[in-house]
Amino acid sequence: MEFHTGDGAVRVNVPDLAALERAVAERIDARAGFAVATLNLDHLVKLRSDQGFRAAYAAHDLVTADGNPIVWLSRMAGRRVSLVPGSDAILPLVHVAAAAGAPVGFVGFGTTAPALDSAADYLERRVPGLRVAARIAPAMGFDPEGDAADAVLDALEDAGVRLAFVALGAPKQERFAAHGRRRLPGMGFASIGAGLDFFAGTQVRAPVPVRAAAMEWAWRAAGDPRRLGPRYAACAAILPGLVTEAIEMRRRSEP
Repeated sequence: MEFHTGDGAVRVNVPDLAALERAVAERIDARAGFAVATLNLDHLVKLRSDQGFRAAYAAHDLVTADGNPIVWLSRMAGRRVSLVPGSDAILPLVHVAAAAGAPVGFVGFGTTAPALDSAADYLERRVPGLRVAARIAPAMGFDPEGDAADAVLDALEDAGVRLAFVALGAPKQERFAAHGRRRLPGMGFASIGAGLDFFAGTQVRAPVPVRAAAMEWAWRAAGDPRRLGPRYAACAAILPGLVTEAIEMRRRSEP
């Protein structure tokens, strides 16, 4: 489904995790760069008001559905997609990288250097052949397209990284990935939100039954209502219009 964002549109073009793994494996094998974004309602809210974010999304090659509302809306529009959150994509993608002998790198903003080390150590123990060649925690105020970003990209390149997992929060992670995609056309970038903190143990993810019930958002909101309450309210406000668009899209595609 295409989601309109003011002067453009964003389309989920990766239907499920298996398709993402295949696409990333093919690009790593061909030494071709790529950028992976995981679309959710919060991103759609931000995309409507942030032209720089829209430009960054347009530079991404692979877009998955990160959030049950994106899955449900896509299915309403007649497009079959499955849920692929950034956090759930990390382990499969590091397996892909390890199988290809491709070193990976971690770039985390809210994530501290010790947390990055913990996540890297955990994944290297769990995934045979994985090498986390760079672990970079940019300073507060990091500009995802400025000199500091170029220094991070230089460090990733010098370390031989071929797939960088970016945990800077939206829209910084997508803007950094798009900048890296332009500057280092042979490197892959995957924006994965708070996923590295889950492996490091510095954040606790919602239990599996909560996720299975599509209530992870409520779990997160209960833990940080002041920050996430307004965010989820803004997401709820755009849902009626998105439902209308999805129904109309399905109607137009029917014979």
